[in-house]
Amino acid sequence: MDITNLTIKEANKLLTSKQVKATELIKAYSERAEKLNKKLNAYITITEDYALEQARKVDQLIADNQQLSPLAGIPFGFKDNYSTLGIKTTAASKILEGYVAPYDATSIKKLKDAGAVFLGRTNCDEFAMGGSTENSAYGVTRNPHDISRVAGGSSGGSA
Repeated sequence: MDITNLTIKEANKLLTSKQVKATELIKAYSERAEKLNKKLNAYITITEDYALEQARKVDQLIADNQQLSPLAGIPFGFKDNYSTLGIKTTAASKILEGYVAPYDATSIKKLKDAGAVFLGRTNCDEFAMGGSTENSAYGVTRNPHDISRVAGGSSGGSA
């Protein structure tokens, strides 16, 4: 079974029924992201170690039969312009190269509080100013269905 093509509902069911561990899910998604990123340039930063740390916490909650959010253990990536505590945040700009966010954006905090697992930061136009990721300091994001095309949108990496 390819666990990287599940809906959130399907993944949640596998996690809560203990058929799949959150760490297994994260490893599978991380491996896929690393492999495809060479071709697509969708991620600026993949945070596998951080994600595995979060996933281990979810696995422990599941082992302890704790009530979980439907997002617990589900990997997510998001545009590189959302601040994430302790993680490099560049807004796809070399100006912010090396900047590490001192806090979580509200949306990130809510996802983390729900147990979602942060897999990485996706490519975007520099400071989200554009419509194709052709203005990213980290290169263009390619369309996964036709790599001769861009992914489109200022959130191309997320696409």
